[in-house]
Amino acid sequence: MARPVKKTPEEWRKEILNAAQNLFISKGYEETSISDIMDTVGGAKGMFYRCFQSKEEVMYALGNQMFFEDNPFETVRGRDDLNGLQKIRLLLTLNQSDAERNQINMQAVPILKDPHILAAAVAENRRVLTPLWLELLEEGKQDGSIKTEYIKELSELLPLINFWLMPSVFPTTEEELYHKYHFVKEMLAYMGLPLYDDDTTTFTEKFITDITETPCGHTSMPENAGKNKEKGGNQS
Repeated sequence: MARPVKKTPEEWRKEILNAAQNLFISKGYEETSISDIMDTVGGAKGMFYRCFQSKEEVMYALGNQMFFEDNPFETVRGRDDLNGLQKIRLLLTLNQSDAERNQINMQAVPILKDPHILAAAVAENRRVLTPLWLELLEEGKQDGSIKTEYIKELSELLPLINFWLMPSVFPTTEEELYHKYHFVKEMLAYMGLPLYDDDTTTFTEKFITDITETPCGHTSMPENAGKNKEKGGNQS
C-alpha cells in the first residue's frame, strides 16, 4: 500500500487560504471557525497553527493573495491606448468591480480594530502600493493628464486613504462617511488628481452604503441616514 504523499508547509498554507476564501464568502468570516477551515482541507488544528497564528492572520494573508493574483496595476500597465489619469480611473473601476475581493475586504473591516493587524496592513500598503501609485502618477505627469507638483506625496497618501475611511478605524455614521468621501474627492481634484469619474463614484458610494448597513461596518446609523445620503451623493 502506497504511503500518502506528505504536503509541504507551503502547500498546507495555500490550501488553508483557498478553503478560507471559499468559507468566508459562503458562510461569512465571523461564522467560519478554524475547525471549519481545517475540516475542509482535511488537516488538524495543529497544522493550522504551524502556518498561521490566528484566523485574523488568514484574512490578512488572503487579502494580499487575492490582490497579487489579479493585480489591477499590472492590468492597466500595458494599456498603451490610455494616458496616466485614464489608467488610474480604470484601475479604480477594476478594483471596485471585483465582487469576491470586495466581499472579503468588507468582512476584513472589523479585524482592523486590532492595532497589530492595522499596523501590518499600513506597512504592507506602503511597501507594495506606494511604488505602484508613484509609477502611474509619474506617467500621468509626463503625458500631461495629471497636473500636480506633489507626485511623491500623493503616492504616499493614496494607500492610506482607505484606512481613514474605514469605520472600524475611525468610527463614523453613513452620513459622515459620505461627507469624508466627498472631501477626499474634492481634495484630490484640487491637488491636480481628479480620480473619480461617474463610474468610480457610483462604485464607491455603493460600497459606503454596504459597509455601513452590514455588521462589518459596526457603525450606528441615524434614522435619517438615507435622506442624508441622497443629499451627500449630489455634492460635487
